Amino acid sequence: MSIAEASKRIPEKVFRDPVHDYIHVQHQVIMDLINSKEMQRLRRIKQMGTASYTFHGAEHSRFSHSLGVYEIARKICDKFVRNYAVEDGGAWDDSERLVVLCAALLHDIGHGPFSHTFENIFNTDHETMTREIILSEATEVNQILRGVSANFPRQVASVIDKTYPNPQVVQLISSQIDADRMDYLLRDSYFSGTNYGNFDLSRILRVMHPYKDGIRFDYNGMHAVEDYITSRYQMYMQVYFHPVSRGMETLLHHLLKRAQEIFLTKNEFTSRDTHASFLEPFFTQDWTLEDYLRLDDGVLQTYFQHWIFYAEDPVLRDLADRFVNRKPFKSVTYNEVENQEDVKVLIDLVGKLGYDIQYYVAMNSRFDLPYDFYRPSAEKPRTQIELVEKNGHMVELSKASSLIAAFTGQQRGDERLFLPNELFYGKNRDNITLFEPILRQIHAMTKTGKITPLDENLVDEF
Repeated sequence: MSIAEASKRIPEKVFRDPVHDYIHVQHQVIMDLINSKEMQRLRRIKQMGTASYTFHGAEHSRFSHSLGVYEIARKICDKFVRNYAVEDGGAWDDSERLVVLCAALLHDIGHGPFSHTFENIFNTDHETMTREIILSEATEVNQILRGVSANFPRQVASVIDKTYPNPQVVQLISSQIDADRMDYLLRDSYFSGTNYGNFDLSRILRVMHPYKDGIRFDYNGMHAVEDYITSRYQMYMQVYFHPVSRGMETLLHHLLKRAQEIFLTKNEFTSRDTHASFLEPFFTQDWTLEDYLRLDDGVLQTYFQHWIFYAEDPVLRDLADRFVNRKPFKSVTYNEVENQEDVKVLIDLVGKLGYDIQYYVAMNSRFDLPYDFYRPSAEKPRTQIELVEKNGHMVELSKASSLIAAFTGQQRGDERLFLPNELFYGKNRDNITLFEPILRQIHAMTKTGKITPLDENLVDEF
């Protein structure tokens, strides 16, 4: 089969979707990819990870997000071929459509369970895994793509790698305003029950068009683009960086690290009651693609439940209970420079209460760059958003918008110290009331929500 043959339309099939109303499938290759076991695995991985413990509606999957990214990419291709086809003197070659749609659908296929936390512990990388799933001849996805042409899997992977030769195609899937970001903002906002991520998608698609070096936007659509950038900023500050979600994520990190330590040092998981066979290759850093594709959120949650009831290690058992039953670590903000000594004091106090600070204390910083212009010297230069005036002159977004100029190049976020929640709420565990002086010191340092230096009177009293 050639790309031209694979690009032929089939009778349209649709999926109902709460964000886009309908997902329209018009190619057999897309339908086959949707039905592949690697894509179906994404149904079992939550899009927002531990954020569902904060926003209870956020139970949607990476599968639904992937369909949404595909649908936005499809709409863009339809608009481009209608208004900017090369046959009519425009810049869009619709022979690129199939590679765009496949890359859009598959862009997240390499995500693991509780993706970013899992990556940090076991040194996996979802982008690398996406490429491997697409290129490995052992996967159904690869077999389907090879049915188009022998080189087609490599073409799709190169879009995700950002090495595909056509910058229009790359920017549709990965840029500062792409199909991926537009769907996850709208979808995560909808399912989290917040309005922060809402923006005028139809207006942005209307003012978007291709040119030889990528994608640009009509100048008169600047306010819709501004709205998109500010929506993204608000979602990061109010939803993605929510301290409760981060408290659960920190707890999950410690839980998996403790499980790994026990396996490597005590080999407790040889016991039938506490085995974690699907995780063992990751504990030893000797895993394969097949091992990776066995994992999903449900597999990990099953192990966590087992550890609550059967683990002999009290720390593992306690951390599993806290995670499964939503007992997040609570946090206070701090400044890495100003509060360096205060953080040490607070951690020492927690240790004096009998907690293993390796597993019951964590420092976590989260920062995002809402927008930036192209900086060739940056480690990962960003593709800047270009506006085109009626005379054809292009201007970079932050040069035209004072609102976006305020965001440009500015990291936004905070640094937090996470501790067991009972130290804040007074829900004392066994015997913790024996340490009232220490608790008073902790309360004094954390009562404002940010770390404050310990009062000298309290130090003397202790």
